[in-house]
Amino acid sequence: MANTPNVRFEGFTDDWEQRKFSDFTWASGKRNKEDLDLEPYAITNEHGFIPQKEAHDDFGYMKDADRKAYNIVTPNSFAYNPARINVGSIGYYEGAENVLVSSLYEVFQTADYVDDRFLWHWFKSDEFPKWIERLQEGSVRLYFYYDKLCECQMFMPSVAEQKKIATSLDHLDRLIILYQRKYDEVKRLKKFMLQKMFPKSGELVPEIRFAGFTGDWEQRKLGEATIKIGSGKTPPGGSATYVDFGIALIRSQNINEDKVNLLDIVFIDDATDLSMKNSQVYKNDVLLNITGASIGRSAVYKELVHANVNQHVCIIRPKDGYFSEFIQLNLASDSGQRQIESSQAGGGREGLNFQQIGKMSFMFPSIDEQTKIGKYFSTLDHLITLHQRKCDELKEVKRFMLQNMFPQKGQ
Repeated sequence: MANTPNVRFEGFTDDWEQRKFSDFTWASGKRNKEDLDLEPYAITNEHGFIPQKEAHDDFGYMKDADRKAYNIVTPNSFAYNPARINVGSIGYYEGAENVLVSSLYEVFQTADYVDDRFLWHWFKSDEFPKWIERLQEGSVRLYFYYDKLCECQMFMPSVAEQKKIATSLDHLDRLIILYQRKYDEVKRLKKFMLQKMFPKSGELVPEIRFAGFTGDWEQRKLGEATIKIGSGKTPPGGSATYVDFGIALIRSQNINEDKVNLLDIVFIDDATDLSMKNSQVYKNDVLLNITGASIGRSAVYKELVHANVNQHVCIIRPKDGYFSEFIQLNLASDSGQRQIESSQAGGGREGLNFQQIGKMSFMFPSIDEQTKIGKYFSTLDHLITLHQRKCDELKEVKRFMLQNMFPQKGQ
């Protein structure tokens, strides 16, 4: 077993020392016997310490509970739920005032030669779950109490190296949060603008409009605005006909977040594609999922080369004078989703037929205004994709660092 990690900062060469948790931690939770009026907190696997009234956890918000039964948590303490530690329900309290947690939680602090942020990141690495899996106990429900934590061991470098590692991983966390917030903000903006840039029921113009456009919008059925509404079919031979390279076959799982995701695409050969000629997809076709749990998801096909679809995906091909992105936005809007929900048919399974899709009704402005609106939302979608991609990239970097900045068993 190696006692140094694969990745180290320049200037650090000393071996890491193996330490038992019983050597550098101690149980620090104290019963609130004097019934101090302190804020009760809970621990969640996503946010760590949060006010209990916001947690909605297994124990709920016990407004009238006897707080004498709670444990006091002082600043710079760890706490975790021994029944949920396997899903990451652990937190680190950095507040300035003492707080309370349920007596069911385990609370502990660390010695001076341990940087708590370094330890926090170790808890989020691949090593800690291995100890949990090995040491947790119970029959119906598994528990990982503090005495089991004390049996854990880890390699630990100097405090200076601990702080260096913790600082770098904290920086990654802040960047991840930053891009996640940007992603969420643009998503909220898109939802808001979808509500404001399309006329409300019974109205002829939207609340928000680009300068230069003044005419009333006109109501049209989707069948009046398209030259094709139809779906594909299962390729002859089913999945056995898939090939490594060829014509992309778009399935319902490939349509998500208002775009066509080609990462999990399958392919059919030219002969199979030709046998399914009626369901070939071309650039600017609108695709709509018409069955199953993903019903109502839609996207515009943007690739230059044609593709094909199976029977779970409907092709909507606009006429001249109708902009593809604008039609897709209508399908994704609250109005479109309500119409899809009210039109679902088919025995024991949710589904849409082509007649119902053709009867869906939307308000349309001039093609110039459609194009302006469609391009505006395409810009928002581009920003959403960029922020999500950056966030995913940073998460991958952090995952790599967690795997390589701590010694691993069997290294």
